[in-house]
Amino acid sequence: MELLTTNNVWMMICTALVFFMHLGFSLLEIGLTRQKNTINILFKNIFIITIGLLLYCFVGFNLMYPGEFNGFLGFAGFGLDSPLTAEGALDLTYNQGYTYWTDFLFQGMFAATAATIVSGAVAERVKIVPFMIFTVLYVGLVYPIAGSWKWGGGFLDQMGFYDFAGSTLVHSVGGWAAVVAVCLLGPRIGKFKNGKAQAIPGHNIPLATAGVLILWLGWFGFNGGSVLSADPGLTSLTLVTTCLAAAAGGVVAMLVSTVMYKNLDLTMFLNGILGGLVGITAGADVVSPTSAIIIGAVAGTLIVLAVSFIDNKLKLDDPVGAIAVHLVCGIWGTLAVGIFSTNPEHSFLTQLIGVACYAVFCLATSFIIIFTLKKTMGIRVPEKEELEGLDAHEHGMDAYPDFRLNEH
Repeated sequence: MELLTTNNVWMMICTALVFFMHLGFSLLEIGLTRQKNTINILFKNIFIITIGLLLYCFVGFNLMYPGEFNGFLGFAGFGLDSPLTAEGALDLTYNQGYTYWTDFLFQGMFAATAATIVSGAVAERVKIVPFMIFTVLYVGLVYPIAGSWKWGGGFLDQMGFYDFAGSTLVHSVGGWAAVVAVCLLGPRIGKFKNGKAQAIPGHNIPLATAGVLILWLGWFGFNGGSVLSADPGLTSLTLVTTCLAAAAGGVVAMLVSTVMYKNLDLTMFLNGILGGLVGITAGADVVSPTSAIIIGAVAGTLIVLAVSFIDNKLKLDDPVGAIAVHLVCGIWGTLAVGIFSTNPEHSFLTQLIGVACYAVFCLATSFIIIFTLKKTMGIRVPEKEELEGLDAHEHGMDAYPDFRLNEH
């Protein structure tokens, strides 16, 4: 019973840390975008976490962990179970070392993250209602079905595919949808002139920096909780590899961007940290500290190259670098398990097959959802609204009102 309590308390702490990450995402996104769209971005992020938890309770949890199923799709029923003891009281125990209820809440916090990734990529020009509909479908159905293939004991799990805390299952699932959304939405007005990408600076870099540091802290729960116990050896190793990869990602991204652009770019430094965190997430419990530094360093390099490639070659407008961070580094981190894992059963080929399966499924489902929304109700705000800001037109509010106007 004492071990159960210890494990359960650790899992609840990690749940709170993952919840705290949503503040980090919010601050990062508003910091890297323009003042006139702040309310819109905050609204989307609050909607994602609230509707995400309700959807995960109603259908997601039982889609993701359906019990016995065919390995591709299963459903254990609507709502949460209410297991009772022999005496008729609510049974709070769970055979994995923490309660059923803690398990639901921890996994539910993960579910909302996939849509948050898309939110940043489509910032400053997406209509709010179509985005909300997309969130409901993607978080409610696509994410848990994809998650069941590995974490629910599905066909990829049986094949030997490994993703400890979600480099692919969370970050790439969101990243693939972000690619589709950005392609169908088009760039912001003024992003490309004469075929060249133009910088559209964010309005509050201090807030973005705070967001990244909050996300790094939250990753202690994201990866640390994925041990699914308070095991001292595994949890401490996981936190060490997580922090080293983040540090290496930041430092290398800073160095590479300085060499390429001849300036010390703080935003690239910040995204390098996030890239390192995303990269280590798939194998944080099965790689050595030295390997973690290498994984983070490669992720930091990839961030700089991917941002440049996405902007200048693909001509895709991703205001916060979500595709480079979550998709590119998510893929790298997943494949890195096949290279650096201390478990001989993990293979590069199996990891590659897993990445390909998620790519096909997420690209197809997100395209069907977003393309349908585009053709039926439209997904982009009118030019006038985009130029004047989504806050005023979609919400009738200003994030930073000039209170002096109200003085008498």
